[in-house]
Amino acid sequence: MSTAILTGQPVPGSSLEGDLRSLGFDVRTAPGITEAAALLAGVPAGQRVAVVDARFVGHAHALRLGLTDPRFPLSAIPGAVTAQPAGRQALIRAMARESSAAGAGPAGATAVAGSPADRVVTALDAEGADVHRPELGSLVATVPGDPQTRNEARQAVAAVDDEAVRLKSAVKARDGFFTTYFISPYSRYIARWCARRGLTPNQVTTASLITALIAAGCAATGTRGGFVAAGVLLLASFVLDCTDGQLARYSLQYSTLGAWLDATFDRAKEYAYYAGLALGAARGGDDVWALALGAMVLQTCRHVVDFSFNEANHDATANTSPTAALSDRLDSVGWTVWLRRMIVLPIGERWAMIAVLTAVTTPRITFYALLVGCALAATYTTAGRVLRSLTRKAKRTDRAAQALADLADSGPLAQALTGPLKRPARRLPGVTAPAVALLGGLAVVATALLTGFGGPWTTVAACGYALTSALAVARPLKGALDWLVPPFFRAAEYGTVLALAADADVNGALPAAYGLVAAVAYHHYDTVYRIRGNAGASPRWLVRAIGGHEGRTLVVAVLAALLTASQFTVALTVLAVAVALVVLVESIRFWASSGAPAVHDEGEPA
Repeated sequence: MSTAILTGQPVPGSSLEGDLRSLGFDVRTAPGITEAAALLAGVPAGQRVAVVDARFVGHAHALRLGLTDPRFPLSAIPGAVTAQPAGRQALIRAMARESSAAGAGPAGATAVAGSPADRVVTALDAEGADVHRPELGSLVATVPGDPQTRNEARQAVAAVDDEAVRLKSAVKARDGFFTTYFISPYSRYIARWCARRGLTPNQVTTASLITALIAAGCAATGTRGGFVAAGVLLLASFVLDCTDGQLARYSLQYSTLGAWLDATFDRAKEYAYYAGLALGAARGGDDVWALALGAMVLQTCRHVVDFSFNEANHDATANTSPTAALSDRLDSVGWTVWLRRMIVLPIGERWAMIAVLTAVTTPRITFYALLVGCALAATYTTAGRVLRSLTRKAKRTDRAAQALADLADSGPLAQALTGPLKRPARRLPGVTAPAVALLGGLAVVATALLTGFGGPWTTVAACGYALTSALAVARPLKGALDWLVPPFFRAAEYGTVLALAADADVNGALPAAYGLVAAVAYHHYDTVYRIRGNAGASPRWLVRAIGGHEGRTLVVAVLAALLTASQFTVALTVLAVAVALVVLVESIRFWASSGAPAVHDEGEPA
C-alpha cells in the first residue's frame, strides 16, 4: 500500500480522495505542510508516499502518470509530488525546509503563497534532485485558486476523455508502419482487456514466447499445413508482443523482471523460429542451417551497430551534422518518415515478411528474402551513421568510451595484450581502432572460409585476430568511427564459427554452431540492456569465464585444427551448453535482483 497525504482543507464534491484510493493509495489529510511533514515521518520507509494539494483538479490518469510510475524515485505534476523509498530522504528534506518557511501550526501553513506540493517540488529542484515530470498532453492537472478557476478547470476535465487519452498513450510513440497501422489499432484494446482482468505484462510476454515457440514447432514439421500454421502463430505472437508493452504503458506496470523478459524474449522468439524453419526444411531434404545461422549473425550484427552508435552518441557534445539536418528536414515530409522506417526492416515488417513467406513459399526462399532484406537495411543504416559520424565531429565522453569498451567484450587474452600496446596505439591515426578491428576480423573469417576444415591457418589467423583486437581497444574508443569496433568483433566471431561449421560438412555441425552463436549473442544482448539501464556491463568475471570474443574465436579455431569433423561437432555442442548455462544463470540472478533497472525500451523498433 502507498500513502497519499492531502494538504489543506478538503474541497466539497471533490473526487480526489476516491481517485487516489483507486490508484492504490491510503489517503491521509493534513491542514498544512508542517503536519504533512509529521505524517510523512510516520509512513513506513518501504512505501511510496505522495503529497497532494487538496484543491487539486485533474484527470485520474494525470495522477496515475505523476504518482504511480515505478521507474522514477521522484516524480511530480502540478499540485502533487511523490517519492519512492530511494527518493524519500530528498522529499523529507524539502518538506522540512518548506515547513520552516511556512511557520509553525495550521495558521502558518498559509503564510507562503502557492500549492504546498509545488513549493516542495521547487525545493527539490533547488537541491538538485532529479524530479521526473511526465508529459500530460491534453490531460488536466492544476490547483485552482478560487471558485471560478475551479469551475473552469472542472469543465476542462469534462471536455477531455481521460480513458481515450490513456488508451492512445499506451501505444509506443515511434513505431514501424506495419505495427502502427496493422497491429496497434486493435492490440491496444487487447491491452485494456488484459488490464481489466488483472493480467500483467509479464504474463502476456510469456504468452507471446509460448506462441512463438509453438509456431517454431509447427514450422519444424516441414509440412505445408505446418508452415501455414507457423506463419499465423508468428503474427499472433507479434500481436501479443505489442500488447505486453502497451499493457505496461496503459497500467504503468514496469518491473525489473519485465525489463529482462522484454529485452530478451524478442530475440529468443525470432531465433527459435529460424531454427524451426531449418528443422522443417531438413525434413523435406533441404539443409538451410547455414542460411539460418547467417540470418541470425546478420540480424545480431545489425543490432550491435544500432546499440554501439546510440551509446557512442548518448551524451556526445557538438552532436550535429549536415546529414542529421537533412534527416530532420525529411521528417517534415510525412511519407518519407514511413519509407525510412520500413527500409530498416524493423521487427513488425520483418516478422510479417517471414510469416507470409513461410506460409506460401519454402524455408530456403524465406531465408533468402530475409538475408537480402536485412543486408539492404544494414547497408542503409550503417552508411547513414558513418556519414553522420564523419560530419558531426562529436566529442565523446568517458561514459561513451566505457560503454563501447564493454560492448567490445574483450576477454583476458586481449586484455593481457592491451597493456604493451597502449603507448604505440597513442601515436596511430584516429581510424586505427575500427580499421584494425575490420582487417583482423576479415582475415580470420576469410581464412576459415578459404583454407578448409582441419588446417592450422585459421588458428594462426585467430592469433592475429587476438592481437588486432587488443590494438583496437588499446586506447579509449572516442574516435568518430570507433563505435564500429563492437559490430566488427561480433561479425568476426560469429562469422568464424559459421565458416568452420560449414567447412566441417557433417550432420549436426551447423546446428551446434547455431546454438553456440545463440548463447553468445544472448550474452551480448544482456550486456546492452544492462548498459541501457545504467546498471553497468556484465561483470568482468563473466567475460573472463567465457573467454571474450577473441578467446572464443581462438578456441573454436584450435578445436577445428585438432579434432575430426564429428568430434568438432560434439565440442561445439559442449561449448554452447557451457556458455549458455554460465550466461543464463548470471543473467537471471542479475535481472531478478533488487539492483536491476526497471527499464522499458522506447527506442527504435529492433
